[in-house]
Amino acid sequence: MQQEISKTIHELVKKLFSTDADVVLTRPDEQFGDFSTNVAMQLAASTGQKPREIANALVTELKHDSIIKTEVAGPGFINLTLTDAALMSMAADLPSKSLEGKTVVAEYSDPNPFKVLHAGHLYTSVVGDAIANMLEHAGATVHRVNFGGDVGLHAAKMLWAVVKELGGEDTGKLNGLNNTDFNELITRAYIAGNAAYEEDEAAKAEIATLNKKIYQFQATKEGGTLPELYWKIRDFYYGVYFQEFYDSIGTKFDKYYPESETAPLGLKTVKEHIGTVYTESQGAIIFDGEPYGLHARVFINSEGLPTYEAKDVGLIMKKYEDYHFDMSVVITGNDIIEYMKVVLKSVEQFAPDLVRATKHLTHGIVKLQGGVKMSSRLGNILRAQDVLDAASEANKTATGKDDPQVVLGAVKYAFLKQRTGGDIIYDPKESVSLEGNSGPYLQYAHARAMSILRKSEVTATQADMLEAGERGLVRKLGMYAEIVDQATKELMPHHICTYLYELAQTFNRFYENNKVIGDPREAARLSLVKSYVDTLKNGLNLLGIYAPEVM
Repeated sequence: MQQEISKTIHELVKKLFSTDADVVLTRPDEQFGDFSTNVAMQLAASTGQKPREIANALVTELKHDSIIKTEVAGPGFINLTLTDAALMSMAADLPSKSLEGKTVVAEYSDPNPFKVLHAGHLYTSVVGDAIANMLEHAGATVHRVNFGGDVGLHAAKMLWAVVKELGGEDTGKLNGLNNTDFNELITRAYIAGNAAYEEDEAAKAEIATLNKKIYQFQATKEGGTLPELYWKIRDFYYGVYFQEFYDSIGTKFDKYYPESETAPLGLKTVKEHIGTVYTESQGAIIFDGEPYGLHARVFINSEGLPTYEAKDVGLIMKKYEDYHFDMSVVITGNDIIEYMKVVLKSVEQFAPDLVRATKHLTHGIVKLQGGVKMSSRLGNILRAQDVLDAASEANKTATGKDDPQVVLGAVKYAFLKQRTGGDIIYDPKESVSLEGNSGPYLQYAHARAMSILRKSEVTATQADMLEAGERGLVRKLGMYAEIVDQATKELMPHHICTYLYELAQTFNRFYENNKVIGDPREAARLSLVKSYVDTLKNGLNLLGIYAPEVM
């Protein structure tokens, strides 16, 4: 409908003024109509006419079956009011299938084995899942993947510290540990390993040697007590720890890409382009980003080992090799923006299509209300589980209930309602509130509307005409498809959050002023309630939030 009207106005512009114009329809306040356009003001300079004169000429010619009223307002805005039938038709519109037939790889969460899952991993998991849902809803075949560093200094630091704590390389001492004890051991070891590496030169040398050993037995799959200890810890992460976490938040991945798998392909790819893309510098292989306004980075170090950069090159190539994607979405923290620019610029020199298809989205740091920051390196860790536990405690305090779906909905919505890019301030108490812009508020709104449908014995029937009190709700319902399309195009779930909150508020005003059960228009209004319930549920599902029928 919106596109049809825009096209009609565009054709009128060509007919009357022999020129093209970008006809954009916006949503004014309801009192001014259903759509508005400033096309007349755009044309003023090129035509030499006053905007109101242009607008009046367009309005005189504008005839469209879906429009009931047109008027010129202000300096030259054209306001349009739709017929009831057109408005109800828009409320039934579905988001577009703009990505039908496309293959998308969505990479997010990306925790490293040998490290505790922190709040940032929870955030990227929630946002990544919502974006993947939106892309699937637009018709794409989406492959959700996860990249993590099972090799590198962090693994060496942790393994070195575990050996110190266990008093040797014997894996038997791990057999009696439950998952919680195992996690605590790894957390202590990671912190201790980092401290030793930075403060003790002897330990630093031992860890550097161990780092090389890990690469060796990764490549050769050699036996022995140290490799056995490494593999046991690594398998715990991939087989138990990660899986339990993702199951608990409703996230599933098609594939994990450990760095040990991408490193060989990255190393091979970089070496193939030495002399054309990458150059030797002081025994290392680098990419010089300075000609592109970037900085230089090492891709193969002086010991011949691939750096993170080379592993990321391997990841890009491996994802394309596995899925032949049309789009690759990568979600990471803001701290690697410049790093990723260099990696992608280097790949652009020999695989430009892959870089054009890659969208790198970033986010800030997750902090608790009051500015508490997390750092898994220093030990003051805001773990993923800490956030979920804080929400659970806040919910119990507020309601006296332990409802995992409400708690999870609260956390997810608190993350998703904020525009992706900046730091995330999480307030547990605010997130579980049944009042205000929160997940539980929307979950309760859905349950409340479901109760209205259950109470009625009348069959919902769409009316031919709308009463004044019903029109505002139908108008808001008609915005759903365009909001989802916008959120999908921009890869920004917060647009859906804002819309759903405004929709719930619109419904509340409708319900306060328009009796449903027992009213002569009960059948028609039940149809509106059902449309509202379906829209709210669909929107929550896109966000990965459960829509309860009872609360």
